[in-house]
Amino acid sequence: MAYDETGRIAPVETSSGVPAAVLENVFDDPSHGEPGRDRIAVHVVWEFLLLVGLAAVTWLLWREDADALRGGALKTLLVDVAGLGLLTLAAGLSLRAAAVNLAIGPVALAAALHFAEQGDRGMREALLPALVVAALGGLALALAVVVLHVPGWAASLAGAAAVIVYIERRTTPVVVQGDYDPRRTALYLFVGFAAVAVLGGLFGAIKPVRRLVGRFRPVADPARRRGAVAATVTALALIASTVLAVLGGVLIAANGDGPVAPASGFDWSVLAIGAVMLGGTSAYGRRGGIFGTLLAVCAVEVFLAWAVTQDWTISRWAVGGAALGAGLLVTRLVETFGRPRPATGGGVPAGPSGDGTISTGWALTPSPEPADAWPSVLPVRDTDTVDSWESPRWESEPRRWDAGDR
Repeated sequence: MAYDETGRIAPVETSSGVPAAVLENVFDDPSHGEPGRDRIAVHVVWEFLLLVGLAAVTWLLWREDADALRGGALKTLLVDVAGLGLLTLAAGLSLRAAAVNLAIGPVALAAALHFAEQGDRGMREALLPALVVAALGGLALALAVVVLHVPGWAASLAGAAAVIVYIERRTTPVVVQGDYDPRRTALYLFVGFAAVAVLGGLFGAIKPVRRLVGRFRPVADPARRRGAVAATVTALALIASTVLAVLGGVLIAANGDGPVAPASGFDWSVLAIGAVMLGGTSAYGRRGGIFGTLLAVCAVEVFLAWAVTQDWTISRWAVGGAALGAGLLVTRLVETFGRPRPATGGGVPAGPSGDGTISTGWALTPSPEPADAWPSVLPVRDTDTVDSWESPRWESEPRRWDAGDR
């Protein structure tokens, strides 16, 4: 076998041994990655299981309280789905961009408190300033992530701390002012959320779109920058996720049956991130399903409604933690069975198991010669030449002694 040194002039190849020109057409990331396209079958199977789970918990709710699925109770449930759905879309967008925004929960709660205080001024007067502040805050968060190239969870955690300072200025719950009732447009809100979730999943399944949105996902050293395109897309995703969190918080406040209590808001972050991961979005970014987010949000809200009929007191921390734990298992399934199939056939030579690259930068490459064409290791001995070490003079001549031995 032969060894190639790092930096030696050779055709550009990846660790899989496939030329870069070929990888340009089959890789999601031609510079780094695995040959082939992401598989979608794992998402189809998982979303079918989610649909079965949603049908089961809906049947349980209908059996306990059929009135919860008709009339005003149904409208309240649909608005709850839309409110949590907006937070889940915010989490999913940032998660797909590989820069998860942990501040969506505190932002949503701050928006709910602002709307509760300013709702009597009118919907536009209360909502527009909140959206402007959210866009500017998302821009600041995006600049911190893409300019410093730091993990999104760390930068958003710092942003969440700043938002919590704003929330803690209130010491008592705030009664919602104004007369805006989202239940009057509950069906439109639900259909709007469902359309955005499904269309987003469909577009995310298209290779160029998925490759573009998930470009910030690390492929080697996570501290290495991924380029201007990746930074731009990630910045837009963080800004949009912050704005969606504000809209979700307004719906949650307007649909509530009591005052908005000051808190950290992280329970909403855990619930939203848990729901989107439960729906099939990978915690590493880029990969995700089509109907998973819609089904997961509906299942969570219907379960919470069913828990009320059972007189159970379940906090969002418990439900969010359970969804997040299950979402971690789903992430493992998605990354294991959603990655491209291993290359087979004669076009790509089979390499050694594992990485195939030694840590010192030396790479194993197949020998260009067949095994039987190797030259002989030992030279052919010339019988006409007498080796000086085997000369008879060593035996016949008198032995000389050094004077020091006398």
